[in-house]
Amino acid sequence: MEPVATVALRTDTLEVACELRGPEAGPAVILLHGFPDDARAWDGVAAPLAEAGCRVVVPFLRGCGATRFLRAETPRSGEQAALGHDLRALMDALRIPRAVLAGYDWGGRAACVVAALWPERAVGLVTGNGYNIQDIAASARPASPAQELRYWYHWYFHTERGRAGLAENRRGICRLLWELWSPTWRFDDATFERTAASFDNPDFVEVVIHSYRHRHRAAPGDPALAPIEARLARRPAIAVPAICLHGAADGVSPPADSEGHARHFTGPYERRVLPGVGHFLPREAPEAHVRAVLELLGR
Repeated sequence: MEPVATVALRTDTLEVACELRGPEAGPAVILLHGFPDDARAWDGVAAPLAEAGCRVVVPFLRGCGATRFLRAETPRSGEQAALGHDLRALMDALRIPRAVLAGYDWGGRAACVVAALWPERAVGLVTGNGYNIQDIAASARPASPAQELRYWYHWYFHTERGRAGLAENRRGICRLLWELWSPTWRFDDATFERTAASFDNPDFVEVVIHSYRHRHRAAPGDPALAPIEARLARRPAIAVPAICLHGAADGVSPPADSEGHARHFTGPYERRVLPGVGHFLPREAPEAHVRAVLELLGR
């Protein structure tokens, strides 16, 4: 198995904790985890890709693990512009001009943002659940009652009770989300605990609360990121080759959510629904991700 190097990389905003595998001269692949999760989500994907000769980068997103903000005055934003900015800045810090970007949930959003706004940086895109750029302008439009129920945590995090609840019960809430979102995945206590330590990050609560409030226009964005958010508000198309993976058993975002997303992709696009797989896609279907990345690399 390829050795793992753990590094801390400085960008303009963060010191990003990052795991590196594989030869530095290999084609770059960046694997981006979601919420509530961390780099451990990609263990079953990163190792095979490194063994296939790829340079594999697995960062901990802002608010997770050992990733830290450089300055106290920087807003602890969880908005989509922040995630995309962080990814591009990390690529700059690593001197990676182009990479295959793979992510789901928050990580899928970061990957979609970079692929849409800076397509020259993306060889290809593996995106969990399709086009992940948020339509914030339309966020006040109610979803179906069933979807509103699935989004209970959004509304909980809009309240100060929800902020306090996440601060006091972060492991309990996050484990409940794992169980609800991936009902067919039988993970054990040790698997959860290996990741739960990342939720002790001092910025975890503020970044999460801001993410869910901002997407519903209940919190202002970071002024420094306003130009990126303005571009995202136009719902830019993604022109790079893309493969969408969607779990058939996803308990928060059913496969119907990504039906019709092809309209957001102007380059080659394929959607694959994975039977028996829930929301935590790389944990539950690592082989599908390895295959998708290698296909985009022409392997």
